Amino acid sequence: MNIISLRNVSLTLAGNAGPVEILRDVTLDVERGRSLGVVGPSGSGKSSLLMIMGGLERPCAGQVRVLGRDLGALDEDALARFRRRHLGVVFQSFHLIPAMTALENVATPLELAGEGDAAARALQALEDVGLAGRARHYPSQLSGGEQQRVAIARAGVSRPDILLADEPTGNLDEATGRRIMDLLFELRARHATTLILVTHSPELARRCDRVIRMKGGRVAPVAGAGERAG
Repeated sequence: MNIISLRNVSLTLAGNAGPVEILRDVTLDVERGRSLGVVGPSGSGKSSLLMIMGGLERPCAGQVRVLGRDLGALDEDALARFRRRHLGVVFQSFHLIPAMTALENVATPLELAGEGDAAARALQALEDVGLAGRARHYPSQLSGGEQQRVAIARAGVSRPDILLADEPTGNLDEATGRRIMDLLFELRARHATTLILVTHSPELARRCDRVIRMKGGRVAPVAGAGERAG
């Protein structure tokens, strides 16, 4: 069963020299519970594709269906509620709230959704990434790897159906990046989460069930059934 379906999706944004085509007539399906690696050169549309899948960016043309819902039919409030309920996102630059502790950062999605036991569940999520002992620390008191582990805990605390990761190891050293990827795949396995991973690393992409390559805003032939695009 497909959890994400894109049909003829295009995205054009305003640039200094005029309109810039970011995505061009993209059609793509992602199966529930699978992992998809998205590779390609800088500027090829990888991150924009991820944002479209997560309802964080609206396409100029085409249809985006996630969990059977047409995201284009949702207003901004309904779309925000849908994202909170079904999606988790991990960015390259962590995006933690500086004035909140690690525990408060992780608990925020649960509190916004009005769910109970937010603090207890957030503490367990930090335990899952090995950071329960740092729960009361602020982002400025954590290393880059620790901040990314907090971001992973926050993305997974509500057990989302889909986890989107945009270059999650881009700001980390190799050893720390490897640990971060282990955590993402552990989270995916534990909760049967669908993982979409944007990366420049062929090594990381090869850990996914399937890999696609973006080039010039289009999806190149898909690697699967033992193939990998690297």
